[in-house]
Amino acid sequence: MDKNKAGIEHLEKGQFEEAIALFNEVIEENPNDVVGYINFGHVLSAVGEMERAEKFYLKAIEIDEKAGAAYYSLGNLYYESEKLEPAIKMYEKAIGTGLENSDAYFMLGLSFMQAEQFKLALPYLQRSTELNSSDAEARFQFGLCLAQLGLYEEAISEFHKVLELVPDHTDALYNLGVATAGHEDDPEKALVYFEKALEIQPDHMLAGYGKKMMEKALEND
Repeated sequence: MDKNKAGIEHLEKGQFEEAIALFNEVIEENPNDVVGYINFGHVLSAVGEMERAEKFYLKAIEIDEKAGAAYYSLGNLYYESEKLEPAIKMYEKAIGTGLENSDAYFMLGLSFMQAEQFKLALPYLQRSTELNSSDAEARFQFGLCLAQLGLYEEAISEFHKVLELVPDHTDALYNLGVATAGHEDDPEKALVYFEKALEIQPDHMLAGYGKKMMEKALEND
């Protein structure tokens, strides 16, 4: 069996020592194999050795400056460390190498969302949903981004698509309630969404607050 493939199987099973041994063999046998360095970085990242993982990803880029997977992996490492600016740069470089991957677009969009740069986030989240229309989380974040930009009708449409994929997505239900109450000025309809979210997740505090607000609005109507 291919050693990289075998090493990944060990990594997925949490067998880190076995994975490291195999990836080490890959690197020793072919020092210019960027895949070996990237996979070694994955193991180190999985066990929390972030600084060492970074060195392996950078080594892969040193060997091949068009190694999109290495840039993407570095982006993930920086994102997990809450280093948004370097994460954004790495995701941009990954996409710039031609990595037409829905996850890369999603993570770049999500990084811009975390930095509250919603206009910059929008096209990347949209592209992510185009590349993988069944990714509920990407579609949900796209809906949130649209709402942040005041594009409520489009946001409502995306939240409905999320629910088609994941009917018990409580955050999509909650945000539908918020958008319906604010944009459509329909507290009765919004209340249904909040109540549905609470049926699924009784401790959803925001949905609970929304429910109380809609009940008050209907009492005063």
